[in-house]
Amino acid sequence: MDTKLEMLSQLPLFEGSSRDELREIATLADEIDVPAKTTLVREGANPYEFIVILDGEVAVDEGGVPVATLGAGDFLGEIAVLTRGKRTATAITTAPSRLLVLTDRAFRQLTDTMPAVAARAWAATAARMPA
Repeated sequence: MDTKLEMLSQLPLFEGSSRDELREIATLADEIDVPAKTTLVREGANPYEFIVILDGEVAVDEGGVPVATLGAGDFLGEIAVLTRGKRTATAITTAPSRLLVLTDRAFRQLTDTMPAVAARAWAATAARMPA
């Protein structure tokens, strides 16, 4: 299994995916490296991508208030992509980071063909929504 597939297989979001499914995910996703202090998403913006952190660290804030620090295996952007709403938070890298990025269209294609991924993304969305 190549490195990208190995990384994907270890992410909770893609847990239980077959080798063929992992290949499809790898085909749909772009792997990018970004420096520290890169704004990945801005609160209130329209959604364009779903991001999985392969390596690095991302600070998340809502209304200027820090709410989370994300690292390898975490993901962001699912709320806006799944609901087709505005971004609910701003996310900025605090260290050089390697990311897996799926456009909103590729993410929808993925969740349409892999219901288990969609279910895990919706569960994460529910957990992140304010009470």
